[in-house]
Amino acid sequence: MTTTLLEPSASAETAPIPKAVGYWLLICCAMVAAMILLGGATRLTESGLSIVNWRPVTGILPPLNDAEWEALFTAYKKSPEFAKVNFWMTVGDFKSIYWLEYLHRLWGRLIGIVFLLPYLWFVMRRMIPTALIWRLGGLFILGGAQGFLGWYMVKSGLVNEPAVSQYRLAAHLGLAFAIFGLLFWYAVACFTSRPERCGTAWVRTGSILILWAAAITILWGAFVAGLDAGLAYNTFPLMGGRLVPEGILINTPWWLNFFENTAAVQFTHRVLAIGTVSLILIYWATARNSVMDISVKKAVTILTVLALCQLALGIATLLTQVALPLGILHQLGALAVITSAIWLRFKLGD
Repeated sequence: MTTTLLEPSASAETAPIPKAVGYWLLICCAMVAAMILLGGATRLTESGLSIVNWRPVTGILPPLNDAEWEALFTAYKKSPEFAKVNFWMTVGDFKSIYWLEYLHRLWGRLIGIVFLLPYLWFVMRRMIPTALIWRLGGLFILGGAQGFLGWYMVKSGLVNEPAVSQYRLAAHLGLAFAIFGLLFWYAVACFTSRPERCGTAWVRTGSILILWAAAITILWGAFVAGLDAGLAYNTFPLMGGRLVPEGILINTPWWLNFFENTAAVQFTHRVLAIGTVSLILIYWATARNSVMDISVKKAVTILTVLALCQLALGIATLLTQVALPLGILHQLGALAVITSAIWLRFKLGD
């Protein structure tokens, strides 16, 4: 079995890779997906600001006695969130928001261990081609940067207002999806060679446009989450009785509205989501008859079905004012759409 690496121009190297490497990467990919969902649950339950310090090594252990719980709770009481929102909490109440954030951080550490130890083993046994060794090493560095970025995001909600920066949240989520996508690509490449280039220019270009459109839509979903914009305008298709809500451009400069104005941010996410699904439907209608490979046709169909389901989930999430189960399912849907878009790109060949 041979595999072509992600960037054909970077290396013409092909080398047999044991399936064990692919299974390991798939496990890491699944763990990152779970981490994204866990982060979404942490955000939706407003648990993300419960731990007000970052201890990458010693923080692996939870409080083990009443004194340690009291120390953590005392530190939390100095935060803006306690002062302005959760001032009514007791230690018992604090525990209810602590555990989810603790699990989120612990899972991140576990991903690092599950990635690093097998990686070192495979490298020592010379089971990974040289070019892939460097790329996977870069992924490990990105994972470390993701941990730092997560704390940088949390810090923004520990200063004056009990809310994290939507810019930092978008960067944190975007990097998580990038790591997930690269892990999935490399994992697939371990099991099968990338096929020869197929499809028309539109089929190939359209698949790239879809991937970028889905990614940008997901990023704007992070801005929606960061501003709690999903809790406003809980109707569809109208917003405040209008297709385009009032006050969409009240801030100056005008472009700042699309990052900091609740109405404009939610409107932008809606337009991007509908635009992405429309692009996928057009792609499905025009590409399915110009692609000969049956597996590519199936990939296009799966992508289309998942995109429609994701749109329905997004609307349902909005109408229920971001009910927790639907919010998590909507994030799972984003992962499914991105995964199917990446799979389509892989099947279209070099």
